[in-house]
This record gives sequence, structure tokens and C-alpha cells, in this order.
Amino acid sequence: MARDLYEVLGVDKTATDDEIKKAFRRKARKLHPDVNKAPDAEDQFKELNEAYDVLSDPNKRAQYDRFGTIPGAAQGSQPYVDLDDIFGGFGMGDLFSSFFGGNGGGRGQRARREGRDMGVGLRLTLEEVAAGVKKEIVYDRLAPCPECEGSGLAEGGKEVECPTCHGQGRVVTVQRTFLGDMQTATTCPECKGTGRTIDHPCPECEGQGRVPDRQRVTVEVPVGIRDGQQLRLGGFGEAGLRGAASGDLIVTCRIVPHEFFQRDGDNLHQQIKISIVQACLGAKIECEGIFEGEKVTVTIPEGCQNDQVVRTRGFGMPKFNGNGARGDMFTHVSVVVPKKLSKRERELLTKLAEEMGEEVTEQRTPFQKIKDAFN
Repeated sequence: MARDLYEVLGVDKTATDDEIKKAFRRKARKLHPDVNKAPDAEDQFKELNEAYDVLSDPNKRAQYDRFGTIPGAAQGSQPYVDLDDIFGGFGMGDLFSSFFGGNGGGRGQRARREGRDMGVGLRLTLEEVAAGVKKEIVYDRLAPCPECEGSGLAEGGKEVECPTCHGQGRVVTVQRTFLGDMQTATTCPECKGTGRTIDHPCPECEGQGRVPDRQRVTVEVPVGIRDGQQLRLGGFGEAGLRGAASGDLIVTCRIVPHEFFQRDGDNLHQQIKISIVQACLGAKIECEGIFEGEKVTVTIPEGCQNDQVVRTRGFGMPKFNGNGARGDMFTHVSVVVPKKLSKRERELLTKLAEEMGEEVTEQRTPFQKIKDAFN
């Protein structure tokens, strides 16, 4: 980011969000390697994309205006760490490649008009899943053109039958060979397989009715959602061609591992350590719950064994669509045997052993016995 980012986009520092978007699309169409064959076109497009990445984000833009750089950028920090995968890594550069390629369409096939579904992964903490949360996702997509409202038509424009393929969406060529005439059907290069063209296309989207854009959408994550469950946001996927239906955005929830708890369905598992006295006599241990400030009292039964599991009902995860119902908390107990004992502790345990009729091994050295005598 050695150059001024506003200069890279060709806008003033007072430019609005819409002006920044338009400037980016305008320059991207000139600099994208698919259309610009200059040796440095790829580097220029990358620089332009980086500038747009900063100036299209209100938080990043505010930091850049204040500091002249983005704090933490060198360490690769990202304000939006939720984004995991779009079309297997589909980014703005790929969106422009799709944009320049028109409507796609395989050989001899009519192009798809409806927008495709898009997928993103949303990372969540266990606390967020327990309480429910709203998350903002930022991603790139082909969005409805704001100038023509997705129609692809300029003022006074209309759709007409493609004069090249006569509405068929494909053209047939005949090649004469020594084996005879061979026919080949290919997607019409004029209408890109739609069978229709526009006499006066919108200059912003070049008649497609959609443009590469950066989308922000707030996702409301329901309480108790499971790892791998998906949320479908209708109409937030790829925009359709010239007003056709948009695809959906499919959000896959991924729950990051917790420091203390392990989730098993609606139940939570944790581990605690207790002393041999607590194991013998029983105890009440206060632990942190999954909610902020929540305290859970775990009742250790008398005679608790190492690796015993203690169940505390109603302190697990809230159930998905469970109207406030919760699972249980399972505490895995580890009995800790002290490695060192004071003289008094040793005496008490020795007496306990005698009372219980248990034999113990005297492992103290002569020097330790002399030391105890002086103490």
C-alpha cells in the first residue's frame, strides 16, 4: 500500500460508497488480465483490488484515513474472519473473469439465466452458539446492477432476438473433410447462448443486469445450532442474468474448539481435578458455565473414584429450537495425589492407614528423619 489508495481508485477522499464501487468497476474492466494484455495488467488489477478491499470496508477505511495504513495488516489480521469458502475460493478477480466471459454455457448449451447458489463458512464460538448471535459476512458476488436495476437495459433499450443465432442460443458450422461434411454446434458468441440480445445495453453492466460487487449481509444464528448445520439466505447468491432469479447464500456453521468444554449433542463435557480428601469425603465444586457469569455447582459424591463422571442436569447447551431447554453437563473427575506431604499430613495419613488396617512402606531416609526430629 505504498501508493495512495484513493489515487489508485481515481476518487477523492470524500467519495461516497457508491462512487467507490463505480470507480472500482470502471477501472477493473480496463485492467483485468482477461481484457488488458499489458505485461503489468495483473499487478495493476491486484493493486486495484487491494485498494477496493480497504476503501469498501467502513472500518478499514476509517483506519486508513486516520493512520495512512491498516494496523495489523502485516500480520495478516482480518476484521472479518468468518468467511471460509466461496465457490471453492471464488474472489473478485474470478467474478470479473466470469463477468467478462458473459453467461458461461458449455459447448452447444444454452446459457444459464438463473443465478447460482453460493456457499460460505461461518466460524462461531461455543458461547456464541449458546447465546445466539448476529454476524456480518462480507463476500464478493455478481449482484444486480444498481444502474438498470438488473434489467441490463439502458434508457429506451429492449431485448430482441439475436440476429446471429435467430434465438437458438447456438450456431452450427459445417466443415468439409475428406470423410464428408462435419457439423459443429457451439454457443452463440453474440448472445452467449441466451438467444436474446439488447439493442441498447446498460453501460454499467454491459447488458448483463449484474455486476461484480462486495456484499454485506447480517446472519442471525439461532441458539443451539450444531456444527455443520446450514442456513439458507434466499436471493443473496449470484444474481441472475437480466432480472432472472438470484441464487441463495448457503451459510455452513463451523464451531471452533473450546478451551474447557467439549460438546456432545446438547451436552457439555469438562474435566476438573480434586484432592484425595475431596474424593473421600465428597465436595461441592463451583465451576464456570457456558454463559458469561454463569456459575455451576458440581456435587462430588463421597467416595468418588478417579475418572468418574458426575452429571449436573440442565447446565449443558441450549437445545436447537428447544424453547430454552438445555442439555446436561458431565464432569470428568481426576483425583490428584500430592507428590509431597508435610510432616503433619504424613502423620495423619499414617494414622488413617493404621485405622483402616493398611500397610504402608516407610520410604523416608535417615537424613529426613533427623531433619523431622529437629523440626
